[in-house]
Amino acid sequence: MPRTRSTKSEVAGQPSHASAHEVHLSDSAETPTASLPMSFKGQLAKYQFTEIDTVSRNGTSDVESPRATKRTRTTVKIATDRKSTESRPKKKRKPSKFAEPSKYAHLSPLVDILEPNLICVFVGTNPGVQTAIAGHAYAHPSNHFWKLLHSSGLTDRRLKPEEDRSLPALYCMGNTNIVDRPSKDAAELSKEETAAGTANLDAKFLKYKPEAVCIVGKGIWEAIWRYRYNKNMAKAEFKYGWQDEKHNMGKSKQGEQGMDEDGNIWKGSRVFVTTSTSGLAASLKPAEKEAIWKPFGEWVQKRRAERGFVPRPIEAEDATQEWEES
Repeated sequence: MPRTRSTKSEVAGQPSHASAHEVHLSDSAETPTASLPMSFKGQLAKYQFTEIDTVSRNGTSDVESPRATKRTRTTVKIATDRKSTESRPKKKRKPSKFAEPSKYAHLSPLVDILEPNLICVFVGTNPGVQTAIAGHAYAHPSNHFWKLLHSSGLTDRRLKPEEDRSLPALYCMGNTNIVDRPSKDAAELSKEETAAGTANLDAKFLKYKPEAVCIVGKGIWEAIWRYRYNKNMAKAEFKYGWQDEKHNMGKSKQGEQGMDEDGNIWKGSRVFVTTSTSGLAASLKPAEKEAIWKPFGEWVQKRRAERGFVPRPIEAEDATQEWEES
């Protein structure tokens, strides 16, 4: 029977003997491998690859894998305190309610841009706060009024708000509002104000007799309708574009007959209803708004050509306005 070499180990000071099958060899620093013979598996274990999950500061591994064909991919997650803007709930805009005129008493109303026998006059709701501060129509950067005038052909270039008073001289057009006083938006106005404003509009158009008036926004036309017919407009009664002749504005009082510039009986200004140009009015896409404005722009261009309208010098227009305001 062959002999087997035994190893001695001290456990709690007692010597003990064990067979070779009971000895577990390792390549750790605690067991000196040089003095002990290893089994085949023990020797093989010395050459096995041990993966070390160590990542240096520059994101690369400090220990290169001996197997070049197989790389370990290291994923570095960067924590951040900023929350994604997509996950943030959108802040709802607080709806406005009626505001007393005294709230904006420090702001001045806009000057009407009117003169006799214009081809058309635009009718807005009332001056916004920024418009009142600037002193020029549709001055808020988000308002698309001047952009739509250009894209529809009403003007040959995009005017700046500061050029609003050149409309009569350059394009035979004017501007006014159904309510004079400024406010943040239309919701701060009362129905009584818009009703009184409708009567004022009729008086202005009877005096200056423009061929047509362009109502800039569905809400304005609905307010005019309520005043005239003492009821809300039905959904089927509303339409964009030209309105029936019976809805003309600035007509002579019953029993009276006014005359226009050509000596014809004055039947009032034709009404064209178009979209609001406010940046808050997003129910229609920009292309849809342009499609509604386009027919009015084409009609005004045609009337300028038929009249043989020739733009007047701006300098003369400015001098006239300064004289009127003084």
